[in-house]
Amino acid sequence: MRVLLVYAHPVAESFGAAMRDAALRGLARAGHEVRVVDLYAENFEPRLSRQERLDYQDETKNTLQVRKHVADLQWAEGLAFVFPTWWYGLPAILKGWFDRTFAPGIAFHMADGGKVIRPALTNIRLLVGITSCGSPWWFAKYVGEPHRRIIMRGIHALCGRPCKTAWMALFKMDSATDAARARYLRKIETRMARLR
Repeated sequence: MRVLLVYAHPVAESFGAAMRDAALRGLARAGHEVRVVDLYAENFEPRLSRQERLDYQDETKNTLQVRKHVADLQWAEGLAFVFPTWWYGLPAILKGWFDRTFAPGIAFHMADGGKVIRPALTNIRLLVGITSCGSPWWFAKYVGEPHRRIIMRGIHALCGRPCKTAWMALFKMDSATDAARARYLRKIETRMARLR
């Protein structure tokens, strides 16, 4: 399977990088072809510009500034997102990647004057979220896990059918022991190696 792994963390020696590397090891074990988008390393601009917003509905112009990212998205059969949970959600750079890349004609089609949205990511048959979170699991559930809803519901609704999903999160990251972190990394690698 062709998997696009989108990574969002600004610190090269972070636990986020360890999560990314564990995912890549698992994908390699499974024999998947992988492309990595490292949003911070490439200094991705997350802000939708004024002109991009004005051109948003124009499918001939709305992704001119992110053509490479659109090509990667259209190449992929699977999407894996590796990121830390900040303030119960996605890092702004990852949310901005969605804002700029998941445009009409690419991620969805607008029909009936915008009343109905039809999925356009029919090439995607696997969707994975891998994160770490400072709060305990019960508090993440209490606030509704907005980051999980965006990926596992919002993006999933735009993907092909059937589309398998996997969500992995390490809670209480700030107080997790080295052993707990190592277990989580093994879990990521093992689960990614089993994905088909």
